[in-house]
Amino acid sequence: MPTTVITAEAAGQRLDRFLVSQMETSRAQIQKLIKAGEVKVNDQPALTKTLLEEGDQIFFPEIELAAPEKTDPPPILDIVYQDDDLLVINKPAGLLVHDATERETRPTVVDGLLEVFPSIAEVGDNPTRPGIVHRLDKDVSGLMVIAKTQEAFDHLKKQFQDRTVKKEYLALVYGELPKPDDTISLKIARSKARGRMVARTGDQEGKEAVTEYTVVQRHAFTTYARVRILTGRTHQIRVHMMAIGHPLVGDKLYKIKTLKKKPMDLDRIFLHATRLEIKLLDGTPMKFESPLPTELQAILRSLK
Repeated sequence: MPTTVITAEAAGQRLDRFLVSQMETSRAQIQKLIKAGEVKVNDQPALTKTLLEEGDQIFFPEIELAAPEKTDPPPILDIVYQDDDLLVINKPAGLLVHDATERETRPTVVDGLLEVFPSIAEVGDNPTRPGIVHRLDKDVSGLMVIAKTQEAFDHLKKQFQDRTVKKEYLALVYGELPKPDDTISLKIARSKARGRMVARTGDQEGKEAVTEYTVVQRHAFTTYARVRILTGRTHQIRVHMMAIGHPLVGDKLYKIKTLKKKPMDLDRIFLHATRLEIKLLDGTPMKFESPLPTELQAILRSLK
């Protein structure tokens, strides 16, 4: 049986809807296969409405097409720094970091990396994410560091684990943040019911997550802020901001429908990784900065 492993981007989908992108058949036929027990999740029979989680293994019959070729060319990456060990890029919004599924047809950062640096294919601990030590969501822009060698990968990974990497973002959230600066320390876990990340309080299970913010500007219906993350959980800033009642402008997943909003022409999330501080292999500290993209600058001007 063919097998596919669910990534963070694909998590939260219903099993039958996910398999539409994996198999050359109709959704109705897929539902019949699931009910007949011919599709399994982690070696167990599943329901059509099963919500998939990151890391799940899906087994399905031999009726799918081979993985499709990507029709668009690899992206040309905006490299802001590189040496023999690593590089730092400025990722645009709308670009995936790596394939979301085994049948992904959209170009990714990894595709662009392998086009220029084919040796990166051997770097890292996951062959589908060569050189990748952290990532940005598809609709988020900004700075990313990528390892070109295994030594650099291990060195950077340890810095992230030790929380010595400094990352700062620029964000626009709905509503008026209650304090000029504050720390959000809610734990984060994946909700089996909702299929997305959620904030947890008290003794509820979840991974430690710490987010700091400082208000830069206040507007009628929004607040512009600098945000720093001390941990690197999936969708951390998005989850934390929604948890305190101030979701990010442009976020279609973590949103509060009842909030009073001003219509904005934005097809991405207003979140930009503007500053990154790391240490090179020889211990030299490096600081990189990326200005706010023009489309986000235009949104700020419209608010004034």
